[in-house]
Amino acid sequence: MNGPDRMPYRAILLADLLGTPAAAKYAGDPNRSLLASMIAGQSAGSGCLPHHLGLGEPVFTELLGNFFPGFHSLGRQQSPESIPEWSDLQKLLLDHRAAECDSELWIADILATACAGRDHLWQDLGLANRDELSNLMWVNFPKLASANVGDMKWKKFLYRQFCAIEGIYVCPAPSCGECKDHAKCFGPEN
Repeated sequence: MNGPDRMPYRAILLADLLGTPAAAKYAGDPNRSLLASMIAGQSAGSGCLPHHLGLGEPVFTELLGNFFPGFHSLGRQQSPESIPEWSDLQKLLLDHRAAECDSELWIADILATACAGRDHLWQDLGLANRDELSNLMWVNFPKLASANVGDMKWKKFLYRQFCAIEGIYVCPAPSCGECKDHAKCFGPEN
């Protein structure tokens, strides 16, 4: 299912997921709607994540049981390429988590996995748009989100943060505004 035909399917899946009552502990979790959007997107053929969002079967089954009891993932059996910096990206995210809810741990793993994708991070996650990813970042990793003052594309931003910690600076100019690749990092996303 490609193109515009998958959008109504995605919307139906999203409505079904959000219509399922969550376990009491997770009913008010701010990640519930974001996870529903990812699952709906992946099930509709968007994104790069496997049907278990990169969490592995046992953890994903637990997530579904807590947030969307009775739902069975319809996503594709795919696996993004493994990236050597996965644990470093996960650590970066966990070091900056809001520490407001347990689901942040799952979100960190999912985000680190999606960084292996070849599209914009919101697309690799199967989200509907970049605003959902920005919301996800503000809810789960507010210190990182607030550091993205120039509204850099999220995957580039995360890698830039990781590289700065490692002492690797990839920008050839002393500031982003002077860099010849400025439009690639800060330009609009489709």
